[in-house]
Order: sequence, then structure tokens, then C-alpha cells
Amino acid sequence: MKSDAPTFNGVNLQDPIGKIVGRRRVVSAFECGMKLQKAASRLYRTFRKVGIPKGVYRFRTHEEADAWMTRMLSRKNRYSLGPLRLGLPIG
Repeated sequence: MKSDAPTFNGVNLQDPIGKIVGRRRVVSAFECGMKLQKAASRLYRTFRKVGIPKGVYRFRTHEEADAWMTRMLSRKNRYSLGPLRLGLPIG
């Protein structure tokens, strides 16, 4: 039996809603933008002087790229992130 009720993806849009599970918290776009800006600022301050040379790098495999990135992040240089910079306890 074919119904004349409007449907969307096979769901009758005129059917009553049976049950609501949970609620969505409405957050303003400004609040979301400020959280994103704060996170980006923290990341920038943390990694801006790590000392990874700028440029385009080509690797044969992802594993090779990961090993290179680990080597670059963990090497000692004049911009090394020490325990004080990272907020870690000394000793």
C-alpha cells in the first residue's frame, strides 16, 4: 500500500517522534573558535623552536618518515625543550 506522506530515506516525516535520547548542548561559534585558537596557540608555542628544518621531504615509506620525525624531535640542539619548558619535574 503506497502512502502519500512525505518521506526522506524511506522514513515517514509525518510520524510522531517516539522517544528523545539525550540532549545536544548548543555552543556558540565564538566559543568554539576561541577554544580552537587557544589550542593552536599552545601547539605553536610548544613546537616553534624544536628545530625541524623547513622544506619538503620525501620518504620511501611512512616508517622512514616517522623515524626521521622522531630523530628530529628528540635530538639535542640549542632549542631543545628541557624539563622546565615542558613543565616536568626535575630529578
